[in-house]
Amino acid sequence: MGTLDLLLKLKEHPDGLPKLSDALGFGIRTNNEAVIGVTVPKKDVNFSDGIAISSIIHTDEHSHIEPVRFGSGSGFFRVLLAPHAPGSTFLRRLMATLRSFVRHPGKWLKALFLWDFAKHTQVLLYMRSLEGTLRFRRGRSFFTFFRKGLVSQVQAGVEKPTASIPEATDLAMIFGKRVGGVVTNLFTETILNIPSTAHVLGGCCMGASPDEGVIDHQHRVFGYEGLYVVDGSAVSANPGVNPSLTITAMAERAMSFIPPKKQIGLTYDGPHHS
Repeated sequence: MGTLDLLLKLKEHPDGLPKLSDALGFGIRTNNEAVIGVTVPKKDVNFSDGIAISSIIHTDEHSHIEPVRFGSGSGFFRVLLAPHAPGSTFLRRLMATLRSFVRHPGKWLKALFLWDFAKHTQVLLYMRSLEGTLRFRRGRSFFTFFRKGLVSQVQAGVEKPTASIPEATDLAMIFGKRVGGVVTNLFTETILNIPSTAHVLGGCCMGASPDEGVIDHQHRVFGYEGLYVVDGSAVSANPGVNPSLTITAMAERAMSFIPPKKQIGLTYDGPHHS
């Protein structure tokens, strides 16, 4: 996101990089994922003990779900959560939220006031390799406090990420029932139906020409010799997994195309005597 914000600023400025491709900011990908939490208000529960990701369940050829742990004390994210209440309209999501509170008032009351929220919350990360893209541009919105910054926009004629995925919801509900917890997600999904992601990718994608992408197959930025983009914004597909190793591999590949700096040869033929 930092790369996109910087390049979009430079493209706007006549003394910056105005020749950057008009494809800049397009093809933003979210790993087509759903991030759902299950909070269990029981004293003997501890989801924070262990490595961050311990297992993966593949539900089909392009989807999987994995449990994610946050360390004990990492509970600030509770202020961002609301009941998981998928629905196509705000009224449906509101009614689903109210039903969740009515069905489990005791659990919700305890869950909201847990001392160590991360210890009692299991995050379920559901990801898919199916396509779904957005566009980032610079503009003003409520989320930028009406100052100019990165804003997202749905691209016409392409699949877009969704705020809820039925299979992810079903799996989270099954898990929540099994462990006796309440199911949550970010309040922006419940209230505004805006999808969330842990893996923002794309925006400076590869192409055969500036009409198709921002960089070429060697990560060189079209129109500006010596400028490369080798981070997550260069990823041109939803890998469906944490992209850190993919980004590392792409960066190593990009560096392999850069020739080594020529060394100035020095020779020594022994001491000279007058």
